[in-house]
Amino acid sequence: MYYIGLDLGTSALKLLLMDEKGVILNIVSEEYPISFPKPGWSEQNPVDWWQAVVDGITELIKDVDKDKIQGISFGGQMHGLVMLDKDDQVIRPAILWNDGRTVEECDYLNYEIGKERLSEYTANIAFAGFTAPKILWVKKHEPENFQKICKIMLPKDYLAYRLSGVFCTDVSDASGMLLFDVKNKCWSQEMLHLCGIRREQVADVYESFETVGTIKSEIAAKLGLPTSVKIIAGAGDNAAAAIGTGTVGDGKCNISLGTSGTIFISSRQFGVDDHNALHSFAHADGYFHLMGCMLSAASCNKWWMEDIIDTKEYMKEQEKIETLGENHVFFLPYLMGERSPHNDPNARGTFLGMSMDTTRADMTLAVLEGVAFAMRDSLEIARSLGINIKRTTICGGGAKSPLWRKIIANVLNLEVDIIESEEGPGYGGAILAAVGCGAYQSVEEAADKLVKVINTISPEKELAEKYEKKYQVFKTIYPSLKTIYPLL
Repeated sequence: MYYIGLDLGTSALKLLLMDEKGVILNIVSEEYPISFPKPGWSEQNPVDWWQAVVDGITELIKDVDKDKIQGISFGGQMHGLVMLDKDDQVIRPAILWNDGRTVEECDYLNYEIGKERLSEYTANIAFAGFTAPKILWVKKHEPENFQKICKIMLPKDYLAYRLSGVFCTDVSDASGMLLFDVKNKCWSQEMLHLCGIRREQVADVYESFETVGTIKSEIAAKLGLPTSVKIIAGAGDNAAAAIGTGTVGDGKCNISLGTSGTIFISSRQFGVDDHNALHSFAHADGYFHLMGCMLSAASCNKWWMEDIIDTKEYMKEQEKIETLGENHVFFLPYLMGERSPHNDPNARGTFLGMSMDTTRADMTLAVLEGVAFAMRDSLEIARSLGINIKRTTICGGGAKSPLWRKIIANVLNLEVDIIESEEGPGYGGAILAAVGCGAYQSVEEAADKLVKVINTISPEKELAEKYEKKYQVFKTIYPSLKTIYPLL
């Protein structure tokens, strides 16, 4: 039997076809535009996502026995605000996870409502990318659109709705809205009231591996699929990537170097750090996780390579880097502001330490190191909670770089496991589809059988010690610049 995983990313939809043994049979990618109407704003048209689904599935399954396709599930960009009216039409472009317009709304939630109350209601505090502040922004700045709202959705859930007709979400994605009581896995009535939202305007909530319905007959006919195909709830992209890397159960870790960057720690127990620097979310395996999220990770390298030094020869530029641990240039990777652990939408990308002998290779290396150092910031929060992480898996576009993997291993001083499939959310989505269709009894069973480690990058004692000294410098830079960023 075959299963489809849809990875709704920020720049493209990646579609993956997998059999019951975890073998990837085909991968297709469909790009769509992103708009930045004002500095710090980030939007997309959900209709573009749907067209990518139609075109992508058609291409994905053109050469296979379509009667063998049993289920479709998702990994999707989190936090985006999708609003539909009474006719199921998109009211306005979706406000995305990396949009920073909600500074005032976050200040209202964090300082007038209060972080303690928010944490009590949702296990988290307000970050600029979360969904609830976006709802408050629409309520204040676009009241005519706010009045039209019939359904509030997350990005991947719009696709599930178009496919199945079921208004649904899952626990992992709902956790990032600041409307969800993570501990009890239900909507927070207090937060819905604060945002002026009625219960019927938010979806029914499922575990990530649960079936929400079957594909609509007219969509099945359009795509050439059997009407028996099940639609499984799916997960937020980071939780889906964790499934795809085997980060399930208790005390496992995954690092994702995608457009954004995350460090994801799975747990069987619900927990919150005292300062809410890490997100406390429900996991797609039925349990919980802690996550640190930086808004710009591999996107920093893309920006540096393509927009600044005008090349797409990523590996060629990295080949010029000869020595690690001795770079005098530092880079703060806050191109879209920063979430974990600083929660500062005003922060900006910063180079520091250049001199007349600084080279292009030094600058390139500083970008790679800066992302790793920022990732370490979140790891240190986890360590302060007594969580003893010794090793991690890694995924995302940036994880394809051997150099960057080596830097991550030594900056974080972790064993870094390379898995056979680095497809992250798409593979995780396909695994969730397989579980939802009964091919496996649980997400943990599926991950144990399907996810295979093929290599491990170990930290080198001398290099890790050099990077330890560099990190001690790095972590002093942001506090020193924090008051300057708002002036920019």
